[in-house]
Amino acid sequence: MDSTTKPPLFQDTTPDALHVRARIEAFNADYANAIDSDRLEEWPRFFTEDGVYRVITRENRERGLPLSLIYATGRGMLSDRITALRTANIFEPHVYCHQISATKLIGRDGNGWRAESNFAVFRTLISGPMIVFVCGRYVDRLVEGDGHLLLAERNCVLDSRQVDTLLVIPV
Repeated sequence: MDSTTKPPLFQDTTPDALHVRARIEAFNADYANAIDSDRLEEWPRFFTEDGVYRVITRENRERGLPLSLIYATGRGMLSDRITALRTANIFEPHVYCHQISATKLIGRDGNGWRAESNFAVFRTLISGPMIVFVCGRYVDRLVEGDGHLLLAERNCVLDSRQVDTLLVIPV
């Protein structure tokens, strides 16, 4: 689905579609838990070996502009991001709390599925202040791998073009 195509208004509510949507919701819960629990070294395992992770503003996506805040292809690049976060980046310590909702199964895509989910990420600084860090929607392509779902592509489409601080922890 390109940036101008809208998902169907009503979802497929057949038992098979509901089962897939429940699996995607469970996958997203595991994804959020890994990040929010600081199990970041495990984060790349949510992607296929050649999976794509992109953080892009809604404005750029709607205009078909390729500029992303983050663009990483493959588990190797994702692992490098975590290694840099742990060893090279300097930032004020903080934690995230993901809220993921309104998962919508868009449909089949070859050997996988396309889905969208809303998200909000709350950031709490160790010193105390808490804010809504980013919100938007995940636009995903998921496939079967090793008996569970994996992300072939995750587009984190941010509602705002302003991000309060450096994006170091995955969204």
